Amino acid sequence: MNTFSLQTGNVADDERDILPATSSTIATIDLPIGAHLVTQRRGYEHHGIYVGNGRVVHYAGFASSAHRGPVEEVELSHFAAGHPLTIRSTPSARYVGDEAVRRARSRLGENRYRLLTNNCEHFCAWCLLGESRSEQVHCCLRHPRAGVHALVCLVKAFVESGVKSGETAARLA
Repeated sequence: MNTFSLQTGNVADDERDILPATSSTIATIDLPIGAHLVTQRRGYEHHGIYVGNGRVVHYAGFASSAHRGPVEEVELSHFAAGHPLTIRSTPSARYVGDEAVRRARSRLGENRYRLLTNNCEHFCAWCLLGESRSEQVHCCLRHPRAGVHALVCLVKAFVESGVKSGETAARLA
């Protein structure tokens, strides 16, 4: 897959700057409607479709909590959650621009997330290609060591999110 980082300023074609999601310039970048956005998380990538006006439709899944979330439309900064943001090129896309956005929004509220068969990457592939697939899942299944590493990272993320949730609840009590 071709993935490139968002550029800021005048950067040569072979030099790509990764834009931190916390940057105030993130709102000023002209992202293409229907772009396949990716943020690198600890041990995995999180995927979404840019729908314009600084908003992204994504399968929330386990991206921000230990509880699985539905397909939702969120602010770009919420989607990136402080992680660098890249655009994944999909030259063979059957659906682009407004049509990809229409497809993404047609599934808003769906809550059938499954890590191995219906995750955020499956969702984006369906929006752009018309078929549900995940290179991350295929890689983990082909290379068990990579799969175990990803699983360990996910478990750590769940534990940390549970600790943060507990700390927040304790502060509110």
